[in-house]
Amino acid sequence: MMSNEYFKRQIELWGIDVQESLESKSIAIIGAGGLGCTLAMALGSSGIGNIDIVDFDIVSFHNIHRQIAFRLNDEGYNKAKVVAKVVASKNPFIDISAYDMSFGDFKKLGKSYDLILDATDNLSVRKEIDTYAKSNKTPWIYASVEEFNGQVCFFDETSFQVFNTSNHKPAGIVAPMVMHIGSFQANLALRYLAGLAVDKDILYYIYFNNNGELITQKFGMPKI
Repeated sequence: MMSNEYFKRQIELWGIDVQESLESKSIAIIGAGGLGCTLAMALGSSGIGNIDIVDFDIVSFHNIHRQIAFRLNDEGYNKAKVVAKVVASKNPFIDISAYDMSFGDFKKLGKSYDLILDATDNLSVRKEIDTYAKSNKTPWIYASVEEFNGQVCFFDETSFQVFNTSNHKPAGIVAPMVMHIGSFQANLALRYLAGLAVDKDILYYIYFNNNGELITQKFGMPKI
């Protein structure tokens, strides 16, 4: 098998040198639910050389409709391991590993990355990711989804700590919005890893208004 043929359409976009540069990149995806599935499948098929995916949760029946890597017979299995298997079956040129553990345990492994991707639904874990990323001088991309809206931010010089966060019972989520936000997050990640321009420290708030129009608002985040 030839990687040049596999990645043919991307090579036509940005050339062989950029595509080969992705082989040396390493990312961590924290969470293997709806966002994590979308991220892993999008980025795992793009030529990034090493992906670690972290989640201690198992696939539940109600996850399957919006978490696109899972099938009915995956119920009861560890999410990270299932996602890693699916991505590896799509791309023979990737090194992807699953970590069946909490982020608190994972960060003790002392691994380093070019980029960390938040795919959790937990505010305290996001704060942990932010602290870990800052201590290792690693950029990270936050994302969240609820109802028909979502948020994404590429954290570089700002911090998740500036958010006025409070725990609340989440409302429902539609499956396409999960994929939309995860795809947007993946596009930012891929542009950054490929050396293309990316606006950082901007919070994107993406939602459908009452007329069904897709709106994107941008808010500059304070630097720390």
